[in-house]
Amino acid sequence: MSMKKLLYKKIPQEEMLNRVNAYYDAMSSRRSIRDFSSKPVSIDIITQSIKTACGAPSGANKQPWTFVVVKDDKLKKKIRQSAEKEEKEFYTHRATQEWLDDLNQFNTNWQKPFLETAPYLIVVFKQVFEKGEKRKKNYYVNESVGIAIGFLLTALHFAGLATLTHTPSPMGFLEKILKRPKNERAYIMIPVGYPAEDAMVPNLKKKPYSETIMIK
Repeated sequence: MSMKKLLYKKIPQEEMLNRVNAYYDAMSSRRSIRDFSSKPVSIDIITQSIKTACGAPSGANKQPWTFVVVKDDKLKKKIRQSAEKEEKEFYTHRATQEWLDDLNQFNTNWQKPFLETAPYLIVVFKQVFEKGEKRKKNYYVNESVGIAIGFLLTALHFAGLATLTHTPSPMGFLEKILKRPKNERAYIMIPVGYPAEDAMVPNLKKKPYSETIMIK
């Protein structure tokens, strides 16, 4: 395999600290929302954000992901109907009481109107193996796709858009509705758009920073 020289520009440490502080401030304002506006968003913002996600590191550079952008109203309605069917089963039968108690802080239930209201749904699929004449293995698929999603959420927030990480379980209906090949499995669904003017978010508290870091 051919190699090329790394292009690296050294940044003074003071500027580095200013950058990470500014990034912290920006990302601290990100919130998951469930109240979206139907106001249109340029598709260019979505596709450019996905380009950023595609630059994420992956196991053996296999890039085992597919991003499907859903903007068609009929498709969104079909996805909502299927998701709500699974979510209703989850809330009424599958989830333990402990799980439901933990979800109470979000004031959520099986109804998911945001799946139709948000102008876009980005459905991320993981490629469990490479598609081709000869089946080839992908490595660290969940880790790779998870990192790419982190890149995507950051890019969308940086652009000024709101998102939600939504994982109805099981998600096999997405593979059928969006006609994905056999090597792909639905990983996560991300509604994207502007927040509604009256959007509400829970008053959550993060763990103390001191409990999340250890320096030895």
